[in-house]
Amino acid sequence: MIDIDQVIAQIDGAETLEALEGLRIQYLGKQGSISGLLKTLGGMSPEQRQVEGPKIQALREGATAAIAARKDALETAALDARLASETIDLSLPAPAAPRGSVHPVSQVMDELAEVFADLGFAVATGPEIEDDWHNFTALNMPESHPARAMHDTFYFPDRNDAGREMLLRTHTSPVQIRTMLSEGAPLRIIAPGRVYRSDSDATHTPMFHQIEGLVIDKGIHLGHLKWTLEAFLKAFFERDDIVLRLRPSYFPFTEPSVEVDVGYANESGPNGSSRRVVGGSGDAPGHAWMEVLGSGMVNRRVIEAGGLDADEWQGFAFGIGVDRLAMLKYGMDDLRAFFDGDARWLSHYGFSALDVPTLSGGVGTPA
Repeated sequence: MIDIDQVIAQIDGAETLEALEGLRIQYLGKQGSISGLLKTLGGMSPEQRQVEGPKIQALREGATAAIAARKDALETAALDARLASETIDLSLPAPAAPRGSVHPVSQVMDELAEVFADLGFAVATGPEIEDDWHNFTALNMPESHPARAMHDTFYFPDRNDAGREMLLRTHTSPVQIRTMLSEGAPLRIIAPGRVYRSDSDATHTPMFHQIEGLVIDKGIHLGHLKWTLEAFLKAFFERDDIVLRLRPSYFPFTEPSVEVDVGYANESGPNGSSRRVVGGSGDAPGHAWMEVLGSGMVNRRVIEAGGLDADEWQGFAFGIGVDRLAMLKYGMDDLRAFFDGDARWLSHYGFSALDVPTLSGGVGTPA
């Protein structure tokens, strides 16, 4: 039989955790000597097990307790030694804590709200999970309308209580319908928010941000739309040389519809890089035209779907991609980086939470 006093003396003499682990394996491991004694109990008679069993169990428990006590003592000694050797100079300044920053999309959302607030627009919101009537039908896109094929839509398998199909909204235009129904006219609103389409590449993501504007009043015409967009783009890009070009286009919810282009030039940067800089006429030497948003006069069917008399009220609407505006203004070249969650990217392009956009102090100065 193994002498328990000798085992405990060896354990108490272990100088390191590694040596202690070696003794644990020697005595209590699968091939250990005490574990071997436990295995011998299976070959004993009941009478022998009744005599030897308690002795072997006491041996195992004693060795286990001694190892645990010695391990605790060695760990405490190691901690005491570390505390004695490691000191903190409290007279030194504390290390700087990590600082967060405002995401460029949030920054641009605030800039847009500030610009349009100065133009007399209120902010309106609506649900991101919509029904197909608000998202399509009320916007002059019935089930048979080919315009629905222009949207790669995420549909839900369930319908709402009215039997309408449910989906992730493909634009913030449903907010226009909901606001007309709830508030009537006249209206001057912007509808910022997240929208969803099944599309993904360097300039498209399945989820992106959009802001739409709606003006409903009496006597509204295309000249009001052009002036509003020109004033907005000049304030947002902080340039007075913004030149617009309106091209006829097609949108089911506006008639007539126009695409809005702005002039720009490619500006060289370090290491052979270049970026688009908005400003000037697209017909000027070294310049070109670039489409930035879609707009038009609100279709009378949409006005009627909003519960208004189309013979009395007119209006215009426009839609802009917020992420794309951020890319143009701040020189970002890949939309997917907006959603990668890379702190290094955000530290480069992010904004200080204290830099609230104002028209008097500037609407887009990085921290």
